[in-house]
Amino acid sequence: MSVQVVVGAQWGDEGKGKIVDLLSQEVDVVARYQGGANAGHTIVFGNTKVVLHLIPSGILHPNVQCVIGNGTVIDPVALMDEISMLEGMGISTAGRLHISHKAHLIMPYHKMLDAAREKGAGIGTTGRGIGPAYFDKATRSGIRIVDLLDRETFEAKLRANIEEKDRYLQAMYGSAPIDVEAILDEYLTFDKKIDPYITDTTSLLNDALAAGKVVLAEGAQGALLDLDHGTYPFVTSSNPTSGGACTGLGIPPTSVNSILGVVKAYSTRVGNGPFPTELDNELGERLRTEGHEFGATTGRNRRCGWLDIPALKYSIMVNGISEIALTKMDVLGIFDEIRICTAYTIDGRPAKYFPADGRTLESVECQYATLPGWNQPLDGIRRFEDLPEAARQYIETLERLLERPVTWISTSPAREDTFRR
Repeated sequence: MSVQVVVGAQWGDEGKGKIVDLLSQEVDVVARYQGGANAGHTIVFGNTKVVLHLIPSGILHPNVQCVIGNGTVIDPVALMDEISMLEGMGISTAGRLHISHKAHLIMPYHKMLDAAREKGAGIGTTGRGIGPAYFDKATRSGIRIVDLLDRETFEAKLRANIEEKDRYLQAMYGSAPIDVEAILDEYLTFDKKIDPYITDTTSLLNDALAAGKVVLAEGAQGALLDLDHGTYPFVTSSNPTSGGACTGLGIPPTSVNSILGVVKAYSTRVGNGPFPTELDNELGERLRTEGHEFGATTGRNRRCGWLDIPALKYSIMVNGISEIALTKMDVLGIFDEIRICTAYTIDGRPAKYFPADGRTLESVECQYATLPGWNQPLDGIRRFEDLPEAARQYIETLERLLERPVTWISTSPAREDTFRR
């Protein structure tokens, strides 16, 4: 049995989609195990840029089967738009895209609740209804794709949910009543469109593994946004860490034999929450501009800062990361010198562990090492030996500090400028 898990090792936006796209050339199945349409995976090949939110990046390769697992939450509108976009590009999804019948659905009232709560909470969510959908899942009131198969079951659950949500939204936010009939018609129409894609993906994946197939499991967001292990409460509503792959797909832990952590050569974060190495100055703005650091899903500015080794060590520990794919090395080519946070101190004393509470993490003092920059573009470089000496030194420093090999390196946004070392 062979499963490779690809995780974002920071706060998301590390370039996982690009790495999964490249690795897909060598696997049989690519499976998405958590999250919803609040994530965006951007792949650039030639003059074409594709942004995927739900469908795994492996769909761009005609011989790869793609799975959206039970751990995801599915927005019907976003899913159908994505399928239509791919079909319009001549990329067929028929017979290749498989969606778990156990996946939960995002309903219109989830988006309403998300937007209303965000005004007060300030977590920094995308407003796509992800959190409220997972909330219903946890309280056993969620609606799954399998519920669409029986109109009576679906209608009963829908009416019960809307009755509850309606009371809350009207009392708390003065919202207009929800139109039950319109939602009922919309989702039953969606059921007819999605029916060819629905399957028991748990059995499909385990059958594939039993047959000796290679499965690549991809998460959304990053490990530091994990609901249990991230910088709570400024986190996502699911588990993008490697452990989430087993529960989100229904595969055994014994099937996982490799965990690749995708690391951006600097740090970024979207939304609120502690960010120890943030550069809230001209340097941060240069990083944002050079790296085009704007959210693929929302277009929001990403906060930018230097690479954070303590946070990465924590991520490596929690995920069991065995090797690293380093992305966006080219962005650092504009600096005369580059800094790396090598350790935290708290009240003047070295921090032994990555802080669990946000207030402590916000108060840490970062200890930095300064390395020379290379002051040149890296486009077209596809061998480690051809990188400028300062770029090689930067990578080797990361390997020494993280005690993990950097096996993939990206030197431009183009697909062909990412190479295996």
